[in-house]
Amino acid sequence: MSSSDAKITEAELENDLGPRRVYSTSPSSPSRMPAFASVLAVIAILYFGKEVLLPLAIAVLLTFALAPISSRLRKLGMPRIAAVIVTVVIAFLVLVLFGLVVAGHVAEVAQNLPAYQGNIIAKIRSLQESGTDSGIVRRLTSVVESVGRELSNAEERPVAPGTASRVREPVLVEIFAPSRPIETLTSLIGPLLGPIASLGLIIVVVIFMLLEREELRDRFIRLVGYGDLHRTTEAIQEAGSRVARYLLMQLVVNCAYGVPLALGLWAVGIPNPALWGMLAIVLRFVPYIGPVIATVLPLFLAFAVDPGWSLVLWVGAIFLVLELTSNNVIEPWLYGSRTGLSPLAIIVAAIFWAWLWGPVGLVLSTPLTVCLAVLGRYVPQFEFLEVVFGSDPVLDPKERLYQRLLAGDPDEATDYAEEFLEEDYLEDYYGKVAIPALLLAEKDRRRGVLTPEQMEQVFGTAITLVSNLAEIAEEEEQEEEEEEEQKEKEKETEAAGRPSTPPKEGIVDESELPDGRGKTVFCVGGRGPLDDASAAMLAQILQVQGAEVVAARHSDIPNRRAMSLVPKQSNAIVVCFLNEDSARHATILVRRFKRIYPTIRVGAVLWVENQEERQPPALGEADFVATTLTSAAREALADAPPSLVTPARKIRTRRSSNKTGIAAAHSGI
Repeated sequence: MSSSDAKITEAELENDLGPRRVYSTSPSSPSRMPAFASVLAVIAILYFGKEVLLPLAIAVLLTFALAPISSRLRKLGMPRIAAVIVTVVIAFLVLVLFGLVVAGHVAEVAQNLPAYQGNIIAKIRSLQESGTDSGIVRRLTSVVESVGRELSNAEERPVAPGTASRVREPVLVEIFAPSRPIETLTSLIGPLLGPIASLGLIIVVVIFMLLEREELRDRFIRLVGYGDLHRTTEAIQEAGSRVARYLLMQLVVNCAYGVPLALGLWAVGIPNPALWGMLAIVLRFVPYIGPVIATVLPLFLAFAVDPGWSLVLWVGAIFLVLELTSNNVIEPWLYGSRTGLSPLAIIVAAIFWAWLWGPVGLVLSTPLTVCLAVLGRYVPQFEFLEVVFGSDPVLDPKERLYQRLLAGDPDEATDYAEEFLEEDYLEDYYGKVAIPALLLAEKDRRRGVLTPEQMEQVFGTAITLVSNLAEIAEEEEQEEEEEEEQKEKEKETEAAGRPSTPPKEGIVDESELPDGRGKTVFCVGGRGPLDDASAAMLAQILQVQGAEVVAARHSDIPNRRAMSLVPKQSNAIVVCFLNEDSARHATILVRRFKRIYPTIRVGAVLWVENQEERQPPALGEADFVATTLTSAAREALADAPPSLVTPARKIRTRRSSNKTGIAAAHSGI
């Protein structure tokens, strides 16, 4: 079949059956199964290749962390090789020294633990004796003892009546062998060979990665994203900057926590305070779990050292003060410590990497997850990673509000609105979020996926939202009144002193709405409940400006008798439409209002998605036509007089129904 025949066939089918319906999900849309299979394959590789990939992952993250230091040394004039070697040597010397100090303190604490056994036993006995005979501790102790006695009695029972005499007690045998120096040395060095080899491998890999950082970047771009250099370069830069910033800022935050902790524990008399400060610095790299462990260990030591309870209380107070200071002062001040991950994603990532690579994976979980989130941001096949792990909202504010309106949840919609209104005004919220959300609902209505029941639910939830924001509207109205009074006082002061300079012609402050005090406006929806909700939002904005507003539904004006809802002293009547194609219906409704109330300004609002001003369509007798919330409020509160143009009546002639008239008409043609 030729292309022309195919076109003719498609045209004939379209004429016979109507235009083909276009669905939101295209049959040719790419499947997510290849990406899911790739994820499973990567997880399997990471799990079975742990021995090789774990040192490489540590080396890559250390390269990200040390790259800024090496670059700074190179900018100071040091050669590349010297800068890399100095950076790596200093970094690993600090790590080795840190580990040796921690190991020495741990050995000292282990030697001193038997000396604290008496205090621990005495405190446990005091806890048992502090309660009455019906105390919880005594009950638990008696239950444990009874269970232990039953288990011991069950083990001592004979297996069979006739074989009890045959059972012999086992004899302990100790084998003594002469010590061999080589075997002893091998047993000591053997367990250390693995960590030492991994450490050496990490050092070598970090050195070569820092030396060939630009070359590795170019190879990665050529291998992964040669077709889109801009996107690939952004991904590499963002991943490196995020990981380096996280590691550096987290180290600063942990040091700002660990050093005061060591000083505070030293001041109250906790043994080995430097150990607990250093452990806090390391453990706080582990999300959520690390700070808890860093807190429990000193508290247990305070419990063991002091015969009383004052030391435990002092240590708890130190941790409480440091946590409040770190969470509310230091971390917000160091804004770069944010990783772009959601809190739930950090917890899930910690569990996943701990299962995959053990304790080391738990420490590396956050940096590795940051890299995955960056991968999902720039690689379309892995976009779900950014959605799952990212902290940025995945829905626009208008989409989030529309989802809440569909779900009939005004409380959560109000919470979102209050968060928005902490920085912006009610006019901005309705204009940028609420009206666009209603426009999304109108699109669904036009597509036929929004039922009348759902439209009523959206309307009811939106009206409840407007009612919940009434208190904020009153606060803004009071602020407007105070600002107007302040302006009047300034004018009186200027008039009493010297004449004020008149404003230049043509300069109008577009950011402020006119004062609505002493004015009355009637707002009504055009054709449906969604239009009614937009009219209620506009009415609240006009009330904020001090105007008296009467809001009505589209069902309140089906005939002329219902037109009595409009106050006689109204200054403007505003009809709201969410459908841009409702210009004809808007023209009819505006004409009806103009004929009944010729002395009132009558206009229409045809809401648009983007809040940019654009030329609205002409609606015949309308005094004004607006497309945004700001322009609608400005026109409704304007002092312009209404147009008094009365359209001429059309003279209708009755057609002749006889055959003569029809014949004459045909002969005239």
